[in-house]
Amino acid sequence: MPEREPRNIVERVASTIYGILEAPAVWVREKVVEPNQQHYPWYHQKFRRVPTIDQCYTDDPVCYFEANMQYKRDRMVDTEILSILRQRFQDCTMYEAPDHVEKCSHLLQQYEEAAANWFTKYGDLGAYHNAKAAFMKQKHRMIWERRHGPVGSGMKQETEENGNGN
Repeated sequence: MPEREPRNIVERVASTIYGILEAPAVWVREKVVEPNQQHYPWYHQKFRRVPTIDQCYTDDPVCYFEANMQYKRDRMVDTEILSILRQRFQDCTMYEAPDHVEKCSHLLQQYEEAAANWFTKYGDLGAYHNAKAAFMKQKHRMIWERRHGPVGSGMKQETEENGNGN
């Protein structure tokens, strides 16, 4: 479609300003971004999955380091997912103002489930934690659940374990 000639001075000024602002962006896109896209099919660095901390030997510091870096990356991803879910719920409550309780309940349920899962995995570890601390937390939680039932359901009574009620 050929460009048409501006009809009056206002259109000419607007067209000139538009061209001045658009030209550098088009140049960067055509000369920098698009040639680099041909070499790299993605922008984000993709890391290979490494053995987790429970698969490392006790005398292998390189494996410990890799497992810890993978744990930190996974934690950042999980935190960002939780942030996105929170933002979706907040946007929904703002958009659906008086009726947000019914219309945004599914988003709130998703966010609360994700927050509970995040806290189960990463919560109460302190400021300076690593993959080993998270693994130990998971191990202790599994032992607790085996002995006492799911966390939050209350402890089993002694009579329930024996089964005789005496």
